[in-house]
Amino acid sequence: MSSVTETRGFRSLFTLYLPLTPYILFALFPLYFMVVTSFKGNSELYDPTTVPFWIGRGVTLGHYNMLGEETLFWSWFANSLIVSIASTVISVVLAILAAYPLARLKFTGASTFGVAIFITYLVPPTLLFLPLSNVINWLGLSDSLWALIVTYPTFLVPFCTWLLMGYFRTVPKEIEECAMLDGCNRLQTMFLILLPVALPGVICAALFAFTLSWNEFLYALVFVSPAELKTMTVGIFSELIRGDIYYWGGLMAGACIGSLPIVVAYVFFLDYYVSGLTSGAVK
Repeated sequence: MSSVTETRGFRSLFTLYLPLTPYILFALFPLYFMVVTSFKGNSELYDPTTVPFWIGRGVTLGHYNMLGEETLFWSWFANSLIVSIASTVISVVLAILAAYPLARLKFTGASTFGVAIFITYLVPPTLLFLPLSNVINWLGLSDSLWALIVTYPTFLVPFCTWLLMGYFRTVPKEIEECAMLDGCNRLQTMFLILLPVALPGVICAALFAFTLSWNEFLYALVFVSPAELKTMTVGIFSELIRGDIYYWGGLMAGACIGSLPIVVAYVFFLDYYVSGLTSGAVK
């Protein structure tokens, strides 16, 4: 038995792990380079004779201190967190209310309406921000975080709805029928029976919505002008890139801190994410 196990392990080494190694290194190299650059001093960072792939003159936290002391980075971070969480909650709630009838109820035009929702997601944001800017000005929300909280669901709701439609169809209808026989109405069946079963799909949609809103740049650049109300992506871009001068250490330090919420979210909900993504896409 031990020889068979050793043979299988030896075979997996050459058929699985070694072939995957170049792809893993290729995917992780930008993250590695980002972290290394954020801990380099300026004297080493701008010296063309040094090797850029590792730290040769000692680790420094100067770029991280610069973000906190010379910029409004933590205000930008808080703004991004507020906008992303609020947009995600609104988008997922609306997507659930839209995806359930499209996946479960039979009415004229249901399939066409579902395709239309997904096509709406495919419209480029560069075409939408002009009419949306008129709507934001009409509502009086310009230069406020509400401008982003209102506009982000325009591209989050269609995608989340499409994703949840696929997942809701994988849940057996019999459990809902049993609940309705026991006296539950449609709304109670959705919230008390379907959603607990479809929790992986809901979390998957929430993770996608949070990631998209956290990384969004165009709407945040156009709709919010005050420096203290900028999101992190716009704030770092506007303050650390001045003409042809790039503060690479600060940019990489901001990118490292900015990636932490996404990393933490996916680490904590990885199992739900994989389950929701595969079930909604394949089944």
